[in-house]
Amino acid sequence: MGEANTSSIDDDLLLKNFYAEVSEVERDNEVARILSCFKLNAFEYLNLSFDSSPEEVKKQYRKLSLLVHPDKCKHPQAKEAFSALAKAQQLLLDPQEREYLVNQINAAREELRAKRKKQLKKDTASKLKSLVDEGKYEQEYEKSDDFQLQLKLKVRELLTDQEWRRRKMQMRISEEEGRLKKDEEESKEMWKRKREHEEQWEGTRENRVSSWRDFMKGGKKVKKGEIRPPKLKTEDPNKSYVQRPVKRG
Repeated sequence: MGEANTSSIDDDLLLKNFYAEVSEVERDNEVARILSCFKLNAFEYLNLSFDSSPEEVKKQYRKLSLLVHPDKCKHPQAKEAFSALAKAQQLLLDPQEREYLVNQINAAREELRAKRKKQLKKDTASKLKSLVDEGKYEQEYEKSDDFQLQLKLKVRELLTDQEWRRRKMQMRISEEEGRLKKDEEESKEMWKRKREHEEQWEGTRENRVSSWRDFMKGGKKVKKGEIRPPKLKTEDPNKSYVQRPVKRG
């Protein structure tokens, strides 16, 4: 009897360990899925359809966040996956961010519909069926895995294009801000040099005034120790440049 009880306990322990291992594998797989998601689409992080409501977003976040919570998941990147989910929920609950994302999804859907319409023109049977079903044929098609995959890829394409344009615009703005800052710094440096020059000019004003007064009084004064050139003797006949008196008749 005792052996039977021991065997039962061992089985329960094995079963518990088995489910724990399965749960851990599931957690690791979810972390890997989250980290492989397209970074610009919050719906992908939460593994939701594009028409999910805010309430569905909250519900899915609670479910997945418990699955990959760093305190319960041993995966080394569990914290990173948990943060990605939190950011995705924040974006989808923000009216402006959600509107931007939904607009891109709608634009992608319209592109695929236009492409589908061109294809139906070539396929008479499909076109007739769509007319007979009064649009139900197309509605069913858009629910298909094939259309959903195309939509997912098209959304990625549009979001990537928009992000690239945003980054280019941001780069241009940064370059313009840098140019304006450089011009401002050069202007400040120019005015600084101008003020310093004016201050130096004003500082030497007394010396200049004094020198002018001395000049007006007796010409330039000979500084102490300065040697002045000898005066030319006008009576020296050998100097060709000496002006001789003009004889008058």
